[in-house]
Amino acid sequence: MVRSKKKLVHHIITATLISAFTLFIPMKANGQEQVVDQVVAVVGDNIILQSEIEEYMQQMRAQGFTMTEEMRCELLEDFLVQKLLVTQAEIDSVEISEADVEMEMNNRMQFFVRQIGSEQKLEDYFSKSIFEIREDLREPIREQMLTQRMQMKITENVRVTPSEVKEYYNSVHPDSIPMIPSKVEIRQIVKYPTFTETEEFRVVQRLNDMRQRIISGESSFSAMAAIYSHDEGTARRGGELGFVSRSDLDPEFADVVFSLKEDRISQVFQSGYGYHIAQVIDRRDERVNVRHILIQPEIDEREKEVARNFLDSISAAIASNSISFREAAMKYSDDEKTNMSGGLMVNPQTGGAMFEIDQLNPDVYEAIKDLSVGEMSEPVEIREQRGRIAYKVFYLSRQTAPQKANLKDNYDVIKEMALEEKEQKVLMNWIGKRQEKTFIRIMDDYKNCNFSTDGWFDN
Repeated sequence: MVRSKKKLVHHIITATLISAFTLFIPMKANGQEQVVDQVVAVVGDNIILQSEIEEYMQQMRAQGFTMTEEMRCELLEDFLVQKLLVTQAEIDSVEISEADVEMEMNNRMQFFVRQIGSEQKLEDYFSKSIFEIREDLREPIREQMLTQRMQMKITENVRVTPSEVKEYYNSVHPDSIPMIPSKVEIRQIVKYPTFTETEEFRVVQRLNDMRQRIISGESSFSAMAAIYSHDEGTARRGGELGFVSRSDLDPEFADVVFSLKEDRISQVFQSGYGYHIAQVIDRRDERVNVRHILIQPEIDEREKEVARNFLDSISAAIASNSISFREAAMKYSDDEKTNMSGGLMVNPQTGGAMFEIDQLNPDVYEAIKDLSVGEMSEPVEIREQRGRIAYKVFYLSRQTAPQKANLKDNYDVIKEMALEEKEQKVLMNWIGKRQEKTFIRIMDDYKNCNFSTDGWFDN
């Protein structure tokens, strides 16, 4: 074998994650001519095109990677395994709902926009509208989800015992044991600047005027959202969020949209982000596709200063030991998600209280990067999701040092590694068996590829 089984399965997963983005990228995006397309392999009823491989390689080059002919063969094998899994998923009638595809697409698009900077930059790069990009992305995402679900089906009964975890840890090369990066536990006290009743009246009246213009047919909801909504992430899509579940939304927002009849336009309502009107486009199971217009009241400098001064006084009380940070957070913080736990921030990626440094919001990192355990930051202004302004004081309550993973302190990490290796062995065994039962043809240009697994040229 040229590469290890572990590397192959890693490439399988990587290919499915990346292909949903790269497969629809036009070859002319970087000034190159479109290749003459042809089928390079057939797996069951599924084909692999030369353009799929070339487009992927082009994107890797654009990111600074040197692509060799050996890597071209590795990439083809990644696609062969992916198509093998898709073929089996079709045989087993594994289905992916349109709602699931839509939700994953929304997540993926948000990721791409964050990476490239804005929706406009994304459109400019691909010379396509957001709608066209989404449509190009739909089928690759569906195929990726089929692949992932089939992998889960193959390995769903795989388990590891404590003795297997220990055996794995003792057998693995020390260089393969991962470093556990430094992690931090952070508490916060949050103060949201208030706005005047006059400003609140202005915003509500403005939204009511928009609502009447939409109802009367003078303008469409999408056009109004694109022009006036303060939610920049959805404004370019006409205010559309895509399919979301109740747990994805601000509680006040969810209460309104999940009780709203389709196509009806809500009354003006308030959420943690500001004031809205909303319209439900469609419902699927426990999800809704909704569009909205968000208007945030303007906060004057006087109210910002009040918020800063309030946090300064709280910080002074904590520094003089008149009150603990935990008690102050419970008593004074405006953030309902953390105040009852003494301001303890929760990592949304893990559900726990510890953050790796690269998991922190950049503004939070800047505030705590020079703190020692037991110290608190100065009050800082932070613009939260969808533009809401908050003033915050952070307290570094705990920090771990980087260390090699070990059974005593990091059993779950070692267990996951042992489980992954066992799953990989099961998947490799499955691939070998399915090769024998599946029609596979590879064009002559790739006959000299030294694939990681045998069997691709045997039937």
